[in-house]
Amino acid sequence: MTEDTPSGAAAKPGMHDLTDVASLVEIQPDATVSWTVLQAEGARVVLFSFDAGQVLTEHTAAVPALLQVLDGHLRITADGRTVDLVPGRLVHLAARLPHALEAVEPSRLQLTMLDPRVQG
Repeated sequence: MTEDTPSGAAAKPGMHDLTDVASLVEIQPDATVSWTVLQAEGARVVLFSFDAGQVLTEHTAAVPALLQVLDGHLRITADGRTVDLVPGRLVHLAARLPHALEAVEPSRLQLTMLDPRVQG
């Protein structure tokens, strides 16, 4: 997995907006890519791209998170069940909940980590 952070991702206090979020991360052949696009008071937004068949094995996050597919189709397994995550669907994960992701097709995901410790 590759992770990058665009310059200016750490934001000053106030209102922040990003245009055409999905275009900020490209799907790479046979790869998973992550890119922190915004770090502001209380939240960090990370975009992921997955080629079909890519997997994030079971892991946890220290803070609650919201997952939204921007395009494509992912399958998430957590809390004893599996959910097909497609555009228009939203998943909330509690802090420290073990979960895994699989890309059913090439996909882009917006992960919003809700962390009151994060400062802009």
